[in-house]
Amino acid sequence: MARTAIVTGGSRGIGASICRLLGAAGWNVVVNYAGRADAAQAVAREIEASGGQALVMQADVARKVDVDRLFAACDEAFGGLDALVNNAGVIGRRGRFEDLDDAVMAQVLAINVLGCMLCAHAAIPRLSTRHGGRGGAIVNISSGNALSGGPGESVLYSVSKGAVNSLTIGLSQELAGEGIRVNTVSPGLTDTDMPGADKIASIGPTIPIGRVAHPDEIAEGVIWLLSDKASYVAGANLRIGGGRP
Repeated sequence: MARTAIVTGGSRGIGASICRLLGAAGWNVVVNYAGRADAAQAVAREIEASGGQALVMQADVARKVDVDRLFAACDEAFGGLDALVNNAGVIGRRGRFEDLDDAVMAQVLAINVLGCMLCAHAAIPRLSTRHGGRGGAIVNISSGNALSGGPGESVLYSVSKGAVNSLTIGLSQELAGEGIRVNTVSPGLTDTDMPGADKIASIGPTIPIGRVAHPDEIAEGVIWLLSDKASYVAGANLRIGGGRP
């Protein structure tokens, strides 16, 4: 029987790569998106062309009613859940922390932190053997910024990803005995629309490996953590940063 995963923020960038690789591995994939229905549908077509099954679902992960609807649709379409990838995230406005307004701070924390928590909260009773589930895995997408702090540019984003790391540390210990492995992937600078072309061009050559990551290179780490090959891995933070700590 094919396994089923929900991937938040699955319409573009790293999330889209995760969805495509899961589909190629024969998974049922729920492609969640916030505003780009066309991009999500394109990802779904690629999943189905490679042999997987796809369901496209719009949901704002920062809203519990949307999260409930997302997980209920997965239940109805595929009859169960085996994995959650908490990938949806925003960087907010770049600049010094003191120049950020309340609305920007609230938005970033709502999507990057509360969104992960709400989705994990919905996934746990579906996955946990304590509740009759068959076990599974949760992978939270963090960032190397959680360690660097992002001074002068992205302190808020870094704070949000530090919270994601803490969520993994706590949940991995709380849930490992119930058949749920919780891990983190912390990408380095990746060729997506989040950092912007100027940042990719200027910083890429300074990375020890000499370039930025392709989204598939990050996604491969996620796929491994979701697989049975990582059956003893829980509470890990897999840094995929091209040599940067």
